[in-house]
Amino acid sequence: MATGREMQLTRQIGEHLVAAELGRRGYVAAPFSGNVPLFDILAADIRGFAIPIQVKSIKGPSWQFSVDAFLNIEIVGNEQVIKGKRELINPNLLCIFVVLKEAARDDFYIFRLQDLQDHFLRVYKGGIRPRNPQSMHCAVWPSELSNFHNNWDLVKAAFDRTIDQQTSAAATAPLE
Repeated sequence: MATGREMQLTRQIGEHLVAAELGRRGYVAAPFSGNVPLFDILAADIRGFAIPIQVKSIKGPSWQFSVDAFLNIEIVGNEQVIKGKRELINPNLLCIFVVLKEAARDDFYIFRLQDLQDHFLRVYKGGIRPRNPQSMHCAVWPSELSNFHNNWDLVKAAFDRTIDQQTSAAATAPLE
C-alpha cells in the first residue's frame, strides 16, 4: 500500500508534468502547493484568459473515487439505486488524468468533468455491494478513458469556450 509520502509525490509529479506539458503547448500554468478545492492548476493563454484544471495522477492501475460525488444514489434496504446525475459545480472543468510511467512515457487523458460523470452513469450499476452496502467506492481504468488519450485539443476548446462566455457577457453588460 502506498504511503502518504508516496501519494504526495505522485500528486506533485503529475501536476508538474501537466504544467510542463501545457508550457510546451504555449500556456502558462501554475500548480498550487496545497489543497485548492476543485482544481489543481490555473493555466493562462497569451491573452491572459485563464482556466482551472483538475489533475489526478496514478502509478497503479486505476483512479479511485466515491461515486456519490457524481451520481445521486439512494440506499433502499441493502441495495443502491441510482437516481441520476448529481449537479456539478463546474461540469466543464477540464480534467487531466496522468498515468506515471518511466521518464517521458507518461500517459495523459484530457476530458471535462461531465465526461467522467457520464462514464460513471454508464458503468456504475449500484445494486447490492457484497461487503458494505454503504460503500460508494468506484474506480476508473486508463483503458476506459482511451477516447481521451492525449486529447490536448480540448485545452484549446476550453480556452475558446471561456473567451466566448466572457465576450458574450461583456456584450450584454450595460454601459455606465
